Amino acid sequence: MAGKFARSWNLMKASAAVLRSDKSLLMFPLLSGLCCLLVAASFLIPIGLAAMGAEHAGVSERGLSVGAYAALFVFYLVQYFVIFFFNTALAGAALMRLRGEPTSFAAGFDIAKSRVVSIFGYALIAATVGLVLRALQERLGFIGRLVVGMLGLAWTVATFLVVPVLASQDIGPVDAVKRSVELLKQTWGENLIGNAGIGVVFGLVMFIAALVSAALIFGAVSTQSAVAIVAAFAVVIVGLTLLGLIQASLQGIYAAALYQYAEEGMVGGGFDQAVLEQAFRPKQK
Repeated sequence: MAGKFARSWNLMKASAAVLRSDKSLLMFPLLSGLCCLLVAASFLIPIGLAAMGAEHAGVSERGLSVGAYAALFVFYLVQYFVIFFFNTALAGAALMRLRGEPTSFAAGFDIAKSRVVSIFGYALIAATVGLVLRALQERLGFIGRLVVGMLGLAWTVATFLVVPVLASQDIGPVDAVKRSVELLKQTWGENLIGNAGIGVVFGLVMFIAALVSAALIFGAVSTQSAVAIVAAFAVVIVGLTLLGLIQASLQGIYAAALYQYAEEGMVGGGFDQAVLEQAFRPKQK
């Protein structure tokens, strides 16, 4: 366990080195988050009305109505498209940086624009899978929901490298999913969750940040000063948002590095080759 934590920490530090060399990479998750908020706001009212319609129709206990499912599918589709578009831009810019090529926010954005059809196709696939899993969860019992959760996890693992594949190769969404699965199988497949622990490490960071934020707000409230309270909330919101952006950027860079290693056997950038070889350690038979 200590070795896995050390590897995760080294990988996160290496990802941070790439991010420090090009802070414009933070713009991709920032714009993605803002656009996702706009999409959510745009769909909140119609989905709410559809849910209310299902309740009035007497099907609230049986699940969503057909109209609600249709609205939910469109929401998934648009939301996934936004996320995958900016993630592809981030992966494309990160791959350029790792290969020692000059890059910029505009360069990453251009890569995503050139793959817009494939990105939309992948969003369509992901939205379909998401809606099917959602429908199954509503109709199955506790055990069934656990099974569906495992299926969702399997889908996440299988498509882990789809975005870097789309950013690097001009192929369709189905081929991108197949290539992602192939890369996982030929390298580290089932060791993904155990060795790629950036999420776990950052979860600890976020937990500490939440404790600090709670203490800061509590201290501001105890002063009974409106200015101090507003300032405390502003600091907390900005701080947690910045941490979220850094995490999203690090995960995008990390995924790009894993993809490059799987495809080319090299990493580049600030990554330690030995560390990546451990992360890509094949399953022992």
